[in-house]
Amino acid sequence: MAMWDTIYCELCEKIITDGKRVENRTGIDTIKVPSAHFQLDVGKEFPILTTKQLFIRQAVLEMLWIYQAQSNDVRWLQERNVHIWDLWEINENGDWCDEKTGAVLKHFDPSFAHTIGTAYGYIVKKMGLMDKLIYSLKNDVNDRRRVMSLWQDEYLDTAVLPSCVWSSEWDITDGVLNAWVHQRSCDVPLGLPFNVTQYAVLLCMLAQVCGLKPGTIDWSIKDAHIYVNQIDGIKEQIERYETKGSLSAPTLWLNPEIDDFYAFDASKDIKDIRLENYEHMGKIRFPLAQ
Repeated sequence: MAMWDTIYCELCEKIITDGKRVENRTGIDTIKVPSAHFQLDVGKEFPILTTKQLFIRQAVLEMLWIYQAQSNDVRWLQERNVHIWDLWEINENGDWCDEKTGAVLKHFDPSFAHTIGTAYGYIVKKMGLMDKLIYSLKNDVNDRRRVMSLWQDEYLDTAVLPSCVWSSEWDITDGVLNAWVHQRSCDVPLGLPFNVTQYAVLLCMLAQVCGLKPGTIDWSIKDAHIYVNQIDGIKEQIERYETKGSLSAPTLWLNPEIDDFYAFDASKDIKDIRLENYEHMGKIRFPLAQ
C-alpha cells in the first residue's frame, strides 16, 4: 500500500470528523482543522495518490512554471494546455474578475495583464531564490540558511493570490537532500495532492543535479480545509481507501543525463520526467473555489 494514500485519507477523515465549519473569502464554507503535519520519505516511495488519479503532467508543469521558468504569466501554462490558474488571470484592463458574475474583485496596473501579479514565480525570479538554493546545495553542504520564502510583504498587495505554499527549507544530511515545506492555507482535496507531488519531483530534480540522493519531505499546514461542496467526493475517496486499501506507489523517472535544473524539458510533453507503473482508482471531480 502507498504510504501517502494512508496519510492523506487519515487527514481527510480527521478534518471531516473533528473539523469546524467556518466562513471564508470565497463565500463557500469550509470544514477546517487549524494545523496538520506529516513526513514522507521520497527516497523510499514516490508520493502520488492512487485512491484517485492525479495528472502528473499538469502538476510538474505548474512547478516548473514557478521554479524553472520563474514566470507569473498564465499564458505560459495555457500554451502547454494547463488551465489551473485561469480563474486568477488578470485581464487586459488590469482587472481580476469573478468567474460567475464578472464583477471586478481586484484592480491591478494593466501591465500585469495575463499574469497573477507579484506572486509565486515572480518572487522566485525577483529574489533569485532558485539560483541561491542550487548554489548553496552544490557549494556549502552544511549551510543552515537554505530558506526559499515566497511570502514577501512588499509584494502581497499586488498579488492576485498570495502564495499558499509559501516557504521551503532544505538541508543535506549524509549526502541526502531533505526539505520542509510550509503551507499557510490548504485546499486538501484539490491543492494538497498536487503540491506534495510537485515538491517531491522538485526534490528529486535538485538531488540529481546536485549529486545528492532524495530524502524526506516534512509538510506543515496551517488551516487544512475541505470546502463543503467537496465533502461527497472526499467521502468517496475515503470509502475507496477503506474498502480497497491503496495501490502500489509508482516510480519517478528523471532523465539521468540532465545535470542542470534549468535543462529539464518544460514543453507540454515534459520529456525528461515520467511516472512508471502508475496505477490508480480513477478520477474524482472536485469543484474549485475562486
